[in-house]
Amino acid sequence: MNAAAATSFVDVAIVGAGPCGLAAAIGAIRGGLSVAVFDRGCLVNGIASYPTYMTFFSTAERIAIGGVPFLVATDKPTRRDALAYYRGVASMYDVPVRQYETVESMRPVRLDPPAGEPVPTRAAQWLLRSVKRSGEVMETAAHAVIIATGYFGRPNLLQVSGESLPHVRHGYVEGHSAWREPVVIVGGGNSAVDAALDMYRAGAHVTIVHVGATLDNGVKPWVRPEIEARIHEGSIQAHYESRVVAIEPDVVVVAGPDGEVRIPATQVYTMTGYLPETGLLEAVGVPIEPGSGIPQHNPLTMATPVAGVYLAGVIASGLSANRIFIENGRDHGDTIVRHILS
Repeated sequence: MNAAAATSFVDVAIVGAGPCGLAAAIGAIRGGLSVAVFDRGCLVNGIASYPTYMTFFSTAERIAIGGVPFLVATDKPTRRDALAYYRGVASMYDVPVRQYETVESMRPVRLDPPAGEPVPTRAAQWLLRSVKRSGEVMETAAHAVIIATGYFGRPNLLQVSGESLPHVRHGYVEGHSAWREPVVIVGGGNSAVDAALDMYRAGAHVTIVHVGATLDNGVKPWVRPEIEARIHEGSIQAHYESRVVAIEPDVVVVAGPDGEVRIPATQVYTMTGYLPETGLLEAVGVPIEPGSGIPQHNPLTMATPVAGVYLAGVIASGLSANRIFIENGRDHGDTIVRHILS
């Protein structure tokens, strides 16, 4: 590994360049603070990983950030609309996003910024170690750190044999490659339903396997009639109250009400959700509440019990990702900045 470059100083380091991380960065910039935003992927990487033709549940105005209007010609924005919008907002505010640079660790320090530099104005409390795709190691000293790592880093694994086979995926983009192929989709929420319908339209032979007795209650109301119709007519097969017990190169083994069945599958998509990325928080001593998985924090300031460490976005919801979306996490940044400036 390469030696670390010279240490750079900022007022606020933000880990995660999703919409809530960007909103926090904009709040800091508006507050006169210097900022560095890190992401191990691209800008709004979680949205970039959504299915190609996905439509948001929220309206455009509710996922807008930075006071910049999000204008679309339709009722709800698509993935493509959102990617263009967030690129535009990040460019407008010239947010310093360090894409494809993974923050591997952070540790407490006490460092004064170099003499003669107008910003930052606050002593550093944290030293972040990050690694670029090239392998170059970087060090960044920050007065405060905002963890905005979202919810798409750690797939909720099935923990069954064969899950690491190359035809098994934990995310879905689009269905062209599944034309006339037998496909199994594990899950019964919006992600599973969107993938099932998209693959069905692309000509795949789709089977849904779900532990529940029906599809999840939260399935988007404008989508539910179509998926239920396709299942009712047999265009999409569904095995409810069933669990995957093994994955083989061309078969998924499922245990359900009728015993064990073997379902042909050359592609398997486990749309079973994700676990929050709490590794950095745990490493610096932020308590994680048992059961809920919520990192301990003050919801009025988003500050954790560890000085100078804050939460923004869905990371604050623990294991219940549906508690916080872009629309109610986009204001966390302004709350944090007010607390830092106070």
